[in-house]
Amino acid sequence: MAGLTKDTPIPTSITLHQTSAVMEISFNDGATFRLPYEFLRVYSPSAEVRGHGPGQEVLQTGKETVTIINIEPVGNYAVQPSFSDGHDSGIYSWDYLYNLGQHQGALWAEYLQRLADAGYNRQA
Repeated sequence: MAGLTKDTPIPTSITLHQTSAVMEISFNDGATFRLPYEFLRVYSPSAEVRGHGPGQEVLQTGKETVTIINIEPVGNYAVQPSFSDGHDSGIYSWDYLYNLGQHQGALWAEYLQRLADAGYNRQA
């Protein structure tokens, strides 16, 4: 991500839907995304998930029932959710969340393929 610029869409609302385990985020350009907690968890921007460079990513498994138990603002540019599995080090900038929303379908398909390639049977 290039970071925040004057053209970066800014959230106008963020709603956590605990029953459906989805974060709904609306932006000032009119875009609205519904990002499942599992999706957010497995695509955490933290070093624990992404590593410290290309090829160091760690495949996240067993996150099917993860929930967000708390979410904190980080300045005027991001949020930091705390997940029920104890993960709380990912800082999700506005541009990162927007990118996840725009590419959710492709990213999710990629994740499912990585799980299949690893021989992991995801729980429904």
